[in-house]
Amino acid sequence: MKNIIVGTAGHIDHGKTTLIKALTGRNTDRWEEEQRRGITIDLGFTYFDLPCGDRVGIIDVPGHERFINNMVAGVVGMDLVLLVIAADEGIMPQTREHVDILNLLGIEKSIIVLNKCDLVDEEWLELVEEEIKEELEGTFLENSPAVRVSAATGEGLKDLINLIERMTSDEVVEKDVQTIPRLPVDRAFTLSGFGTIITGTLVSGTISKEDTLQMYPVGKECKIRSIQVHGRDKEECFAGQRVAINLSNVKKKEIKRGCVLAPKNSMKNTDLLDVKIRILDSSVRVLTNHMRLHFFTGTSEVLCRAVLLDKEEIGPAESGFVQLRLEEEVAVRRGDKFVVRFYSPMETIGGGVILEPNPRVKRRFQQEVIEELERKESGSTADVIELHVKGHGDTLITLAELAKLTALSLDEVREDVENLESQGIVCVFPMRKDTYVWHSDSRRGAEQTLKSVLKAYEERFPYRYGMKKAEVLAAHFQKIKPNVFERILDLLIDDGCLKRVDEFLCTPEYEVRKDTTYDKVSKLLLDTFTKAKYDFVRYSEIEFKGVDRMTADDILNILLEEQKIVKVTDDMFTLKEYMESAKEAIQKKLLEDPLITIAQVRDLFETSRKSAKPILEYMDSIKVTKKTGAESERIAF
Repeated sequence: MKNIIVGTAGHIDHGKTTLIKALTGRNTDRWEEEQRRGITIDLGFTYFDLPCGDRVGIIDVPGHERFINNMVAGVVGMDLVLLVIAADEGIMPQTREHVDILNLLGIEKSIIVLNKCDLVDEEWLELVEEEIKEELEGTFLENSPAVRVSAATGEGLKDLINLIERMTSDEVVEKDVQTIPRLPVDRAFTLSGFGTIITGTLVSGTISKEDTLQMYPVGKECKIRSIQVHGRDKEECFAGQRVAINLSNVKKKEIKRGCVLAPKNSMKNTDLLDVKIRILDSSVRVLTNHMRLHFFTGTSEVLCRAVLLDKEEIGPAESGFVQLRLEEEVAVRRGDKFVVRFYSPMETIGGGVILEPNPRVKRRFQQEVIEELERKESGSTADVIELHVKGHGDTLITLAELAKLTALSLDEVREDVENLESQGIVCVFPMRKDTYVWHSDSRRGAEQTLKSVLKAYEERFPYRYGMKKAEVLAAHFQKIKPNVFERILDLLIDDGCLKRVDEFLCTPEYEVRKDTTYDKVSKLLLDTFTKAKYDFVRYSEIEFKGVDRMTADDILNILLEEQKIVKVTDDMFTLKEYMESAKEAIQKKLLEDPLITIAQVRDLFETSRKSAKPILEYMDSIKVTKKTGAESERIAF
């Protein structure tokens, strides 16, 4: 038995929901507002069985232009679309936009359903059919079969069902259930006694009860507690089915439409996409560099900027390579289709296909960039796994990227990488978002670089705990993502190649120097701050006889790191205990009076205005107080 997903499309109030109710006996408008207003706002789902026994899941998508984002989400996984057109109105603006969106998202099969035929005469019907034929000429729908129906009276419904059966039995290929499962989430809610429930169309693979998958881009592992398909409990669900899944270990508030449920390390979050984009023939917009757009793919909707890589602009009916810089992370795969809409007013201007879901930032008009994207568009592959890994020594490469570059399946890539790892040729870093692979030659080079750099640094700055991790990353590993760099450090530390002290890195045998110079400077600083109390001394005015200022700065930082002193302003420091006492005094004062001034702080600590102001600014920084508008006044944070 095939699992078939059929969707509706068309202008608001052309009878999509009524048609579905006539086919299935169920109302897909779930929300009270939808039923009261008579329009579909969110996605609705139901099903019916064809005479042959195949089960058809139906998605009722909104027609109103304000809910186009929900319409795009509903297209995920559709095998066949019913383009519903009211016979008494014909093709309307949202009908045209839905047609454009369906085309951009790769929908190939459709039935034109001429609804409300009971409201018009034969002559009018023929005129409307002729108009539809003209409007759809040149689109993917120009050769689609049409059927006349009336959802209200039942006229033509049997013909429609027979046509759906014929088209799906002959032309719809069964989904691949052997590949990795991927479920874009279109709804998330909670049920008392069950917890978090998600719904969506399983676009590939199989999910079984008790499986442990990952929610992207949230990054949480989720266990499958139970599965329902069309309201019935199942042990497993297959690609092409509408499913509801009960998850553990993730809360409803952490999930939104656009999340994707898939195996761990099978996808990678991204806020950059390399795409081939095509602007609609009918668009009145020209895509220019850095234009802000609404980006839709799967069930995701995010804002983005379009960086045109090979053209100054892309006009109607033109296409080009673009890097989309997203304002939120998404989880997608190479080959996914997408739609873009103009930022304001919201109107569909084009769409295309994702060529690289995890690219580097690219510069415009670079010949090697254009050639790389042309290869990806054509589906060509490069060298073998090890060569790819070795070629990415300064960035590392993921299993997903290797699969894309070589056109191998993820399982094949994983098996090759495991073999390479067992031979000591590569190092593997399983991450929350993906698995990174690093060549052992690159690892040895990095280890040598770190040892040399850190040893030189320790000799130059003996009163520092080591070199700041961020400084090492920025200076020597700037192409590696910080979270991946953390894993590299963990590996080298575990192997005894490095040592970490908080955010500082050093060689394993190194200890910060605490000699007579350290004792002299630290005693001078602590004595000075103790004596000054709340009449702060400027650090720049302290004399360090016989000690250079850089050494004094480093010893000052040791005292800060050990939390013996705190920084009040850029040039003022004091004992930590003094500022803790000041914090308690100010909080007590604010309980008596909700407003405190610089003058009151001056009197409270028997100091000068010059020192009272920094005390209040410090309290602002640790969120004890905040400004009310006047520079000299504060209230409790």
